[in-house]
Amino acid sequence: MTPGGPRGRSLRHHVPSHLGRYLNKMRGSTRGAPPRVSNAEMFWSWLGSFLGIGLVAWLNSAWLAQTDALLLIGSFGASAVLLYGAPRSPLAQPRNLIGGHMLSAFVGVSTWLLLGQVPWLAAALAVSTAIALMHLTRTLHPPGGATALIAVIGSEQVHALGYLFVLIPATLGPVLMLLVALLLNNLPSGRRYPEFWL
Repeated sequence: MTPGGPRGRSLRHHVPSHLGRYLNKMRGSTRGAPPRVSNAEMFWSWLGSFLGIGLVAWLNSAWLAQTDALLLIGSFGASAVLLYGAPRSPLAQPRNLIGGHMLSAFVGVSTWLLLGQVPWLAAALAVSTAIALMHLTRTLHPPGGATALIAVIGSEQVHALGYLFVLIPATLGPVLMLLVALLLNNLPSGRRYPEFWL
């Protein structure tokens, strides 16, 4: 069949329309950004994140500073945004918070132990596998991806923990933040936490 035949014309006709639809998706919706939250909501989000991160950071510096263990990692900052800033989000619920960090930490440590000599591959595999397993177990928590990555690209202090990293900090830190969320997110009448446990 020649390029100018019916099949060639059909292909030339469909490629631009498929490409156009694909590129059109990148324009976003016409809804725009969500409205700003109330001052009260901002206050409770601020207070929750201050107390949650503050508790974990204080325990890290007061109790663990003289040890090789650590209790505070960067991904907890993102968890604080969800727990205290968007407590109704399905991604902020206890199952997702604890399960997402635990599972991702396990994946990250395992990937580091198996492929640590190829850091770029270990990093990519840890995050992508953690996401897939969080989907599979219904524990999707975006900061979990960062926890998996920290287990791979973290310092020697992180790597020296081995699988202890799964418990301290990746489980204990979120449990402490969860306790703060349970106590604080239920104080104002317009807030409720959690939406579900399991």
